Amino acid sequence: MALLRPGETCSRIDSADRVAFLVDVQDYFCAVSEALQRARRSILLLGWGFDPRTRLRPDGFDGPDDPDEIGQVLLRLAREQPDLDIRVLIWKSALPIAASQEFFPHRARQWFRGARVHFWLDDMVPLGGCHHQKVLVIDDAVAFCGSGDFGTDRWDSPAHLDTDSRRIDPDQHQHPPRHEVMMMVDGEAAKALGDLARERWRRATGETAPPPPPADHDPWPPSTRPHLEGASVAIVRTDPAWRGRPLVREWEALTLASIASARRCLYLENQYFTAPDIAEAIARRLAEPDGPEVILVSTERSPSWFDRLTMDRTRSMVIRRLKAADVFGRFRAWCPETPAGHTVIVHAKVTIVDDQLARIGSANLNNRSTGFDTECELAIEASDEVSALAIVTLRNRLVGHYMGRNADDIAGAVERHGGLIGAVEALNTHGRLRPIQPLTLGQAAGFVAAYHLGDPRGVDDAWRPFKRRRMLDARVRAIAGASHGAAS
Repeated sequence: MALLRPGETCSRIDSADRVAFLVDVQDYFCAVSEALQRARRSILLLGWGFDPRTRLRPDGFDGPDDPDEIGQVLLRLAREQPDLDIRVLIWKSALPIAASQEFFPHRARQWFRGARVHFWLDDMVPLGGCHHQKVLVIDDAVAFCGSGDFGTDRWDSPAHLDTDSRRIDPDQHQHPPRHEVMMMVDGEAAKALGDLARERWRRATGETAPPPPPADHDPWPPSTRPHLEGASVAIVRTDPAWRGRPLVREWEALTLASIASARRCLYLENQYFTAPDIAEAIARRLAEPDGPEVILVSTERSPSWFDRLTMDRTRSMVIRRLKAADVFGRFRAWCPETPAGHTVIVHAKVTIVDDQLARIGSANLNNRSTGFDTECELAIEASDEVSALAIVTLRNRLVGHYMGRNADDIAGAVERHGGLIGAVEALNTHGRLRPIQPLTLGQAAGFVAAYHLGDPRGVDDAWRPFKRRRMLDARVRAIAGASHGAAS
């Protein structure tokens, strides 16, 4: 049975003539820079954060008013093309988060005041929730979706060097290496993301943004070659039940279906891993004698104190659960490092199932992404040998780039060693993928982890941690019971 089912595990499936997988922000920002210059009718941007000082090509110009800053690029396009409709919709972040971003995107409003760039901060989420979708649509003809925001600490190359003069913020301080993944699509799939962005705009502003007329040009960035042609692309969402809107849990449904369908390898890249129902579903697969390998690539230690307090502690509990279930030795949790041993921040949100399914989006493997924050993901299910090869090549490319290896290196090692775990352990000669060790939890940290503080599953338990604990325990028992019944 197909994993992508509209109305259940996705909202819709549309065609794309071209699909590209953009690994790390260097490739993403390069493609964005070229595509923006080719825009003629509309630019729609959804983001969690936004800093107009973000440079798209940091190895280019210098100076305080760099023409490659995203804010300057949008202002110039608005001046030069009066018919170009530019809309930027960013989450109106809570004060502590805004403070950590130098009060961007709030200050970004001043950049666009009086200009033809429509900039809006979106607070249409439950108290404590956030808009987490990261989508850019150009002329309804080319669209990007994934983990990347426009922030001054986002840029990095796939080499993840120890020091890189291009990886600097506006104060000339070097920020840590960082890993992001985006998917770029064209055709009807791009138009579908345009529909999603316009609906968000209507909710936030009360204003209807008309779709652009059909493009009579091609805004696809010429330097980016597609990795797949003629694909069907699904949009997968999370949307909380709030102000009369129905709860949308497509992302969670697809995640559980993905875990259940994996035959040989479930590959995950994610910033967090705290959702107990997802962990329990994986634990059940690890307990099967012929179940899949499960590989998690994540950051060793979150950069913010709040995430270290909440997400890192709870992830330790999850990793312990999976290690206990891993009686056949098929689970690995790795954190990537630079050649000199500095942490690479893994902000990507990727799920790859065998050569069957590739998913790239904004959702974390935590409770919030299942029903409290808004999320958007693109997914492709293999329909033939060509698409299956593109999916497994993406996986090999991702895991290989951490070790300075290419996709062919990984493919050959997988064949020689009988699986991805054996391949990595054979090629990881410099130790750039290091095992994540669970933290020792004290009494306070244990309480945070047990009640998932800061990580509600939905509006109903957002401010009720004791109710959350009961709800999550019930979910875990239900999943365990369903798995046991299926095994019987």
